[in-house]
Amino acid sequence: MKTAWFAVLRRTGPFTALTVALLGGATASATPFAYITNQGSHDVSVIDLATQRVVALVPVGRSPAGVVAASRTGRVFVSNPDSKTISVIDMRTQQVVATLAAGDGPVGIDASPDGARVYAADWFANRLLVFDGAVATRSSGIADKQPPLASIAVGKAPAGVAASDRPGIVFVAERDDDSVALVDTATASVRLRTRVGSHPFALLFDAPRQRLYALNVLSDDVSVLDTARPDQLELIATVKVGKAPYGAALAANGSLLYVTNQHDDSVSVIDATSLTVLRTLPGFGYPEGVAAHGDRVYVVNWMNDEVSVLDARSGNALATVATGKNSRGFGAFIGAPATP
Repeated sequence: MKTAWFAVLRRTGPFTALTVALLGGATASATPFAYITNQGSHDVSVIDLATQRVVALVPVGRSPAGVVAASRTGRVFVSNPDSKTISVIDMRTQQVVATLAAGDGPVGIDASPDGARVYAADWFANRLLVFDGAVATRSSGIADKQPPLASIAVGKAPAGVAASDRPGIVFVAERDDDSVALVDTATASVRLRTRVGSHPFALLFDAPRQRLYALNVLSDDVSVLDTARPDQLELIATVKVGKAPYGAALAANGSLLYVTNQHDDSVSVIDATSLTVLRTLPGFGYPEGVAAHGDRVYVVNWMNDEVSVLDARSGNALATVATGKNSRGFGAFIGAPATP
């Protein structure tokens, strides 16, 4: 049975999301873990990528959706829309060490490359919340009363969030405005915005190419934006994919872009240089989040309560890993604590 949060989003439009596959440049001390948010069972499945097994099930808030694994700080931040909170998980103990109050309904979430800041889209309040990413490293207690560092007004129904490699610059998908905003957190304002396809939700930042990918769930395509100049967010291409694209990840050393298509039960594989669709992989169960590590791609299946493990180059299925109920994995869900 779908949760109340999912029902609300189904009435207002497709609930889609992003997964960024990069680890933020952190040097990990071990094979990373995948942190899969389970909306229906209100917990997070922790998968050890070395063994492809679930090694922990972490209770969090209600209807967890967004997730970002901040490897540099060894913390995982999970948005809980129905609880209006963000749960903070310690990667070394796989336990919640803090809970942050997060507005009226946090959805998309990301962290700065150094982990110093965490950004969450407050869906119902039309704002971007900025948090101190080190809050859970200074205290092992619950931090519900700690307010965000900033609350920045953005467009309608902000969903996906992607932190730039430029300090203080964050991209936000303004779903109901059909636009993407470039937010300057230093001035707490939207510096500029660009129109994209219909109902953008997920965002993926491609730092080497200085591109941003926006997944448009109603026009069934991906808008490609040039972010090379700080005063410009230029639409340079539109790539048609399957129905209701939800998540995106760069794989095979950044040469391939994987996009999950919820309503087609498929995954599009795109050449990241030419921006052409190479193949469409069938047989998934309402795929949502997607991430990559090494020569593997991990696709989260909401309907099947499992993660599909694929070969990154060929897209061939290698294994499946059972998770919790109604798995999402909306965000950068792969990480490992950096070596001290």
